[in-house]
Amino acid sequence: MKSERRQTGTTPDAEKKKASARERVRKHREALRARGLRPIQIWIPDTRKPGFAEEARRQCLALRDDPQEKEIMDFIEHAMDYSGWV
Repeated sequence: MKSERRQTGTTPDAEKKKASARERVRKHREALRARGLRPIQIWIPDTRKPGFAEEARRQCLALRDDPQEKEIMDFIEHAMDYSGWV
C-alpha cells in the first residue's frame, strides 16, 4: 500500500472520493444533456489579476466622448428589453 501511495500521491480512500465525485458530475451532465442543454466553455478576463482595474479604466477613458461609442450605447439601450425585470 505504501508503494501505491508513493506512485499516485493519494490514498485509496482519496481515489474512491475522486471516483464518486466524477460519477456525480457525469450523472449531472447527463441530466443536463437530457434536458436539451449542452456544455460550453468560455474564457473571461481574470478580474483578480493585478492591473485589471487599471486597464479597464484605461480602456473606458479611451472611449469617453467617442461618437461611435455613444451611438453603440444608444443602440444597445434602445434594443434592451426590460420586461419582466423587477
